[in-house]
Amino acid sequence: MASPLELFFDLCFVVAIAQAGAQLVHAVAESHAGEGILNYAMVFFAIWWAWMNFTWFASAYDNDDVLYRVVTLVQIAGVLVLAAGVSRAFEDHDFLAVWLGYVIMRLAMSTQWLRVALSSEGAERTTALRYAGGVLLCQVGWLGLLILPEHGRPWVFLVMAVLEMCVPLYAEKDHPTSWHPHHIAERYGLFTIIVLGETVAAATIAVKTGIDENDALDELLPIAVGGLLIIFAAWWIYFAVPIHGHLRSNRQSFLWGYGHYVVFASAAAIGAGLEVAVEQTVGAAHLSTLSASAAVTLPTALYLLAVWALHARHFKVGLGQQLVLPVTALLVICCTFLGEWAVLAAGLVAAGAVATGTTLTARTAARTKRARTSGAAL
Repeated sequence: MASPLELFFDLCFVVAIAQAGAQLVHAVAESHAGEGILNYAMVFFAIWWAWMNFTWFASAYDNDDVLYRVVTLVQIAGVLVLAAGVSRAFEDHDFLAVWLGYVIMRLAMSTQWLRVALSSEGAERTTALRYAGGVLLCQVGWLGLLILPEHGRPWVFLVMAVLEMCVPLYAEKDHPTSWHPHHIAERYGLFTIIVLGETVAAATIAVKTGIDENDALDELLPIAVGGLLIIFAAWWIYFAVPIHGHLRSNRQSFLWGYGHYVVFASAAAIGAGLEVAVEQTVGAAHLSTLSASAAVTLPTALYLLAVWALHARHFKVGLGQQLVLPVTALLVICCTFLGEWAVLAAGLVAAGAVATGTTLTARTAARTKRARTSGAAL
């Protein structure tokens, strides 16, 4: 079960996510979508990776003593420093504050791993030392974001992101850490809820501002309803199946854990897209209706595909159930071309997917129950 400290840790990450989303809105609304998406991907990776490192560590080694709490609070301070530097990273390509925030978080994380090494022996001690050393070496590599020319920074990000994700693979190749599937599934589910909650908050504020400043209730109502349906469907689809039973091997857990970068990033981007759609509707954004609609439909489709790949496909029976989410993602993309009704149509399609999936699952369960009853009678 998630501890109060873990929940506090997650909530502080909302600050950084909100900053990244706000900057993505600004970039897309000003017709700089390509640059904005690249910066968003880089910053969100930093946020997600720091959260994920702590989450898996805590699942195995949370002893909740005073030093553990203090070091975790230091990590939270690093998150807030990172959040403070998000706007400068987007606008001026100045990653100094983001890098400093990461230094604080990574030094704290390395301290946690060194504590494990001091209290362990054999293969477990080796694993902890590999983690500590890998984290510190990668942090040195991120200096490239500060010292290399601007055009080279995306390549630094790509190389360092790959190296970062290789650290756990290398550290645990001889001795996996003793994480708990139920706890990990709960932690990821809670963070999904927090990200979706931030999406609701961002979209609600945008709609309220549009109504207050432009008296545009009629124009914004389809976006508000469609956006709410999308978010409700996103929650329902994610929690439709229990995933902890699938997280039994390290290979499965690595793919599942890493894949959530797409889930979290796309869920947060839905909120940014809804803000863009609102700004375009009230004339505050310099982009077309098609582009504004795509800002909502594309991350929604990406979210649906990611959840299907990580969750749903492992539990669906038959071709019909397997195709629900991929087909829904395709239909959501098609909604992009429906003009001012695009968001509402996408919301209705997402809600339809929930209804269809629930119906097919119920029918399958009923058939299975009848078959078992018939078998028992024979």
